[in-house]
Amino acid sequence: MDPKARIEEITKLLEQYNYEYYVLDNPSVPDSEYDRLMNELIAIEKAHPELITPTSPTQRVGGTVLTAFKKITHKRLMLSLANAFDEKDLRDFDQKVRDVLNVDKVEYMCEMKIDGLAMSIDYINGRLNYAATRGDGNEGEDVTNNVLTIKSIPTITKENHDFEVRGEVYMPKKVLEELNKEREERGEPLLANARNAAAGSIRQLDSSIASSRKLNAFWYYLVNADELGFTRHSDALDYIHKLGFRTNKERRICNGIEEVLKYIEEYTEKRPSLDYDIDGIVIKVNDITKYKVLGYTAKTPKWAIAYKFPPEEVITKLEDIIFTVGRTGKITPNAVIKPTRVAGSTVQRATLHNEDFIKDKGLLIGDYIILRKAGDVIPEVVRPLPERRTGAELPFVMIDKCPVCGEPLIRKDAMHFCINPHCPAKKIEGMIHFSSRDAMDIEGMGEKVVEEFFNEGFIKSIPDIYDLAQYRDNIIAIEGWKDKSIDNLLTAIAKSKLNSLEKLLFGLGVKEVGEKMAKTLAKRYLELDKFFELSVEELLEIPDVGPVVAQSIYDYFHDENNRELIEKLRTSGLNFKYLGVINTDTSSFFNGKTVVLTGTLSHYGRKEATNILEDKGAKVSGSVSSKTDIVIYGSEAGSKLDKAHALGIMTMDEDEFINKLQNK
Repeated sequence: MDPKARIEEITKLLEQYNYEYYVLDNPSVPDSEYDRLMNELIAIEKAHPELITPTSPTQRVGGTVLTAFKKITHKRLMLSLANAFDEKDLRDFDQKVRDVLNVDKVEYMCEMKIDGLAMSIDYINGRLNYAATRGDGNEGEDVTNNVLTIKSIPTITKENHDFEVRGEVYMPKKVLEELNKEREERGEPLLANARNAAAGSIRQLDSSIASSRKLNAFWYYLVNADELGFTRHSDALDYIHKLGFRTNKERRICNGIEEVLKYIEEYTEKRPSLDYDIDGIVIKVNDITKYKVLGYTAKTPKWAIAYKFPPEEVITKLEDIIFTVGRTGKITPNAVIKPTRVAGSTVQRATLHNEDFIKDKGLLIGDYIILRKAGDVIPEVVRPLPERRTGAELPFVMIDKCPVCGEPLIRKDAMHFCINPHCPAKKIEGMIHFSSRDAMDIEGMGEKVVEEFFNEGFIKSIPDIYDLAQYRDNIIAIEGWKDKSIDNLLTAIAKSKLNSLEKLLFGLGVKEVGEKMAKTLAKRYLELDKFFELSVEELLEIPDVGPVVAQSIYDYFHDENNRELIEKLRTSGLNFKYLGVINTDTSSFFNGKTVVLTGTLSHYGRKEATNILEDKGAKVSGSVSSKTDIVIYGSEAGSKLDKAHALGIMTMDEDEFINKLQNK
């Protein structure tokens, strides 16, 4: 038999057996038959390596190592869902839907809101094309190699259509427990919860690590269902299950809001018994043909909503209060809590914000406290339980010296700060921020690595990052580091030297200068050296720069220690110039105007349209006000367009926008 044809035949059989085993939990052949076919496929591919494809069943075990994830622009925006937190929110949602559709009752599909990582998979002619994370909704990361290691996901489907499915990749509860048990035995830090574990596994550059994490997935949305002839969301779900995708069997069609509320009540009780974490229930209008009528806001569809479970509250003990130092020197008191399981993860710390927060709550060290996770994410101390005090509790006393360097603290408003520029804690936090994705984006230079290298003496300040190569032999001696991982890190460090000025400005950690302000400053002054010459008065001429921001920028660039740091970065070869598009087109129609984008733009993504407008000299705002000059709208535009009409603001659709760009 022709090798290519036999590969096709075996691949289809293995995909069918994977579907039966991992999706239906009902295998039709013994493991020995599966292994026999896999071994035959391996042998054929070994003899004909030119026939190996990235989606071959032999590639599912992982082993591909990337230096970085490439970006993928979603064919359709991956919108988030609006949240409902109680019965009133749900009834309000139902009322709005019924009012728009002019009906007395709506058929909804209720589904589990899986606590994992949102994922989109694109298929061409029934074959897996790519898998991408949500990212910012417009652009995600290509994680195909890692998603391929999840055996319940088909690489070839039973029908040869072009389609896109979206769902949630997650880590089962039992897998997390086993993984944490192994990590504890090896003395490694435990994974906080299943959601973080899943997200971290998918973002591993080595796909063999993702493979070892035993991830799974549920699929809940056929993006182009209408193009394939479906009029009901429930039928589209049945269809993708038939194609080989794992859909959640706990879903249910509910006729009207009363049935929805009963479903939520039922699964609030069943939640702990599920073998995966959920943080709510998703409610969707089942009639797909009504989606365009109901429309969208800029970020959410109006035909769906996510009911979020109330924050889970537990009683635990406040064993101590310790202090951490941020990159700006801000001192934050943190609660040391008796390890407690809450909302799917074990909590041992919780921020207490500042001295006034602790005093207002009336907390004593040794108190029993009520702890909850706000939004199932951030541990929050709700209140103490004074009735359980024994008299052994101790009052909280705010420190007056930095817990790291011992220098005196100053209080500003409600916060305390260490103002010692040489404080080690500030230096560590500063290097972590400098290396972060939104700043210099040094892949592999995360919090733990920065702390480890600082403690080893390899890096003491930001410029030392660019001299790490001299410590290669020292790093390789540290457990967990290999030649490949060091090469990847050094490559990422070298690559960061080429970043545009705004990345460097943000990475330097100038107080009051966020990511957006850094871009504004970079586009205005083009070179870092210009900042040494600016006065506070000149800085105040910049839109959105007030006295506090102007003074902070001035102080930073006139501080001798900061000037010395910047000169070291210059010597290391970092780019100090703005590399983006410079707006010299003052004749553009949009120059000097404040513009708001709303609705779904079909020709441009929101981020791309924003960049184009800014390059034409416009200021892009997120809200409509009397200061807005133009509102540009796409399909399913919402309240922003209504407000623009009410205020008499100029509006233009996407075609008019494109014409204005072309004609200036």
